[in-house]
Amino acid sequence: MSETLAAKIIREHLVEGEMAALPAPGQEIGLRIDQTLTQDATGTMTYLQFEAMDLPRVRTELSVSYIDHNMLQADFRNADDHRYLQTVAARYGIHFSRPGNGICHQVHLERFGVPGKTLLGADSHTPTSGGLGMLAMGAGGLDVAVAMAGHPFYITMPKVVQVRLVGELAPWASAKDVILELLRRLSVKGGVGRIFEYGGPGIAGLTVPQRATITNMGAELGATASLFPSDEQTRRFLSAQQRESDWQPLAADLDAVYDEVVEIDLAQLEPLVALPHMPDRVVPVHEAAGTLVDQVCIGSCTNSSVVDLETVAAILKGKVIAPSVSLVVSPGSRQALEMIAESGALADLVAAGARILDAGCGPCIGMGQAPASGAASLRSFNRNFQGRSGTADAGIYLASAEVCAASALTGRLTDPRELGDEPTIQMPERFAVDDRMIIPPVNGEDVEIVRGPNIAPLPTRDVLASTLEGAVLLRTGDNITTDDIMPAGAAILPLRSNVPALSRFVFGTIDTTFPERALAAGGGWVIGGENYGQGSSREHAALVPMYLGVKAVIAKSFARIHHANLANVGIVPLTFRDPADWDRIQQGDVLRIADLPGALHSDDDVMVENVTGGWSFPAVASLSPREVEVLLAGGMLNYIKINA
Repeated sequence: MSETLAAKIIREHLVEGEMAALPAPGQEIGLRIDQTLTQDATGTMTYLQFEAMDLPRVRTELSVSYIDHNMLQADFRNADDHRYLQTVAARYGIHFSRPGNGICHQVHLERFGVPGKTLLGADSHTPTSGGLGMLAMGAGGLDVAVAMAGHPFYITMPKVVQVRLVGELAPWASAKDVILELLRRLSVKGGVGRIFEYGGPGIAGLTVPQRATITNMGAELGATASLFPSDEQTRRFLSAQQRESDWQPLAADLDAVYDEVVEIDLAQLEPLVALPHMPDRVVPVHEAAGTLVDQVCIGSCTNSSVVDLETVAAILKGKVIAPSVSLVVSPGSRQALEMIAESGALADLVAAGARILDAGCGPCIGMGQAPASGAASLRSFNRNFQGRSGTADAGIYLASAEVCAASALTGRLTDPRELGDEPTIQMPERFAVDDRMIIPPVNGEDVEIVRGPNIAPLPTRDVLASTLEGAVLLRTGDNITTDDIMPAGAAILPLRSNVPALSRFVFGTIDTTFPERALAAGGGWVIGGENYGQGSSREHAALVPMYLGVKAVIAKSFARIHHANLANVGIVPLTFRDPADWDRIQQGDVLRIADLPGALHSDDDVMVENVTGGWSFPAVASLSPREVEVLLAGGMLNYIKINA
């Protein structure tokens, strides 16, 4: 039977055993997870949840805890979290990537990714490793904790979309432009419920670092995963990383049938830019050329490889950035930083006026380098949500590292084709391999886990009552992000281990009165628009509203990870049967579901009564029978304890 590459990996990891045919799209599947990753903004909560399962050791083939997000140590809180993460890793058999070793996705690609394996990460950009031929997926931290405990990861069987690439990239066009073109065509919700599988003759010329840029930003499409075949380019990359033994050839069958097909002619691509404040507001750079640029940021998990940094250095070599521009560079890994130091590219960057930051996420998640008031910041990052940079009125633009470098020189958004010939930078034949900043697992039975005073007890929810009733606390529009629900940034990220303290900031970009009103009302309901909860996988966007008493969210549609996170913490996620009902509901209306267990177990719509308005409307519970039981138990941890 002819199969896609995604289907082959899924079949190999199905926990239900051998099946005559894979489930159809829309049916729930359970997958065995080979590897997991966490980072320090989500990891503390993930490991608190893992500890609650009372197991002696992780049960995956490989689990890695990375320190890359909360790198600023303005006080004790981030440092305390890092100490907790290092000791909990030692206790439970987890690799620990120390601060400064690099961004989780870049380091995992370099040192741990294996073609054909499954990877689950508590970060939405985990699909980066799909550039190596892994089925890599982002999830909430609780799902990752459950996978580390040896349980399956459940998702709705996605559709598989072939992105057929033909031709070769023209000078100054880049892999970033491939994914920006997809975002331009499909939008930030165009990948929901889909795996994007890249194929066609055009992939042969794309290196693994280029492929990883594309798969990384599949998260911006809302995709479950993105992956390339494991071919000669994959072998070359793993060989250069001194890991050729991890390579195996993997590809879709030649006559594989896809649910959808999108074709991109690489030769027709030109430099593109995403305008504020969404990654899908994409136009050719030349259409926005001339826009004054105050800040340029190069790096993040999207464009921070050795090749990216060497290319930027070659563009800037012998020149100085415009007087109006602040340029910062975040290497993706210690490996990349060491290699540009050895080649002289680092000196070229510094001589041109660049400031070199930690090998970490930094400005991409608002952890430092906030732009000036009303400034325009051009970034080679993956997200440009309003306020994410730390400056609410800044305009954030996304483009390739090449566009960023050209614009840093001129002080305005610049099509790099104006610079003349493009520098030619090849992927190294051999990377500098030094894993001394990764602490391998030990026999940790006697390791003491160290908890700082900012690490608060894990909040939980009781078994759900049979009647669900409460007031509408908030109505939102479309494309609400997890940054909107639970903001990040230098002031808030250090609180990720302390849900009570973090709760003061819920919906801070939309309504600063929400936390106080939610507590006063004893909780209630949230009404959302299309693609509610897009963006980061951060489960805090579900966990903290649960702590404030949010009982249900009714939206026009949900982003995949956030929908799962809501159910995992005991918040009922429902969608409107008729989106027009969204307009009829007012903030303050009291809503009620009279028999919640019966409604969720029924094949019929869930009838929601608007007690205030005296009318009822149908909603859809897109939940599997297992998810219904998780929800009614009050969340995943309760469910696991009940079924232990």
